Amino acid sequence: MSMSDKRLRIACAECSSRGDSFFACLDHSELEKLEEGKSCIRYKKGQTLFYEGTRPMGIYCINSGKVKIYKLSSQGKEQIIHISKPGDFLGYRAILSEEFYSASATVLEDASICFIPKEEFQGLLHENSQFFNAIIKSICHDLGVMREKVADLAQKSVRERLAGSLLMLKETYGIDGDKSTLIDIALSREDLANIVGTATETVIRLLSEFKKDGLIELDGKKIRVIKPRELAKEADFYG
Repeated sequence: MSMSDKRLRIACAECSSRGDSFFACLDHSELEKLEEGKSCIRYKKGQTLFYEGTRPMGIYCINSGKVKIYKLSSQGKEQIIHISKPGDFLGYRAILSEEFYSASATVLEDASICFIPKEEFQGLLHENSQFFNAIIKSICHDLGVMREKVADLAQKSVRERLAGSLLMLKETYGIDGDKSTLIDIALSREDLANIVGTATETVIRLLSEFKKDGLIELDGKKIRVIKPRELAKEADFYG
């Protein structure tokens, strides 16, 4: 497939994900200006948007699909720090700090993603204070989440971290059924282990235990949460 075959035409004003993104605060003229400079590409599962340690040339906005953000240890093991969904922006912190990317981004499932050049992004920051404030608010929120994650890695057991990760994934990607919630993201067991920060074999064993206890059901790679309150107790959220 050539690059021209991968290109898409996604109008910001008609984008179904715009209401969940920073672009929700832009007016019609700002959206039109954005259209002139951006490009939209269809990505396949496993393709990488950018690598840790490289220079950012712009930001990415997810129209559809999901992307994992991860760092590599000195031994080459992934530590997934976030899974981005439609409406999320990627790469803006590196541009604001004028640093290289601090993590890598790889497509988890087929995705449509728009790229906005650095100059266009910086122009919006200067021209729209509401847009600028939304970006700063997001950065502050992410710093708080990262502090909590570091504390969890230091203080909580692997079982507690896995239970907490499943609840986080449920809240973010869950589709409610009659008596359960399907986590609508096809994570491999290795990916889940990289989120929790443990070995794949440990995650497989603990998922089996959670299933035996009636907390979850396994539907191929996907997971269905049956008893969220009991899972929250496992995560020590009530402690």
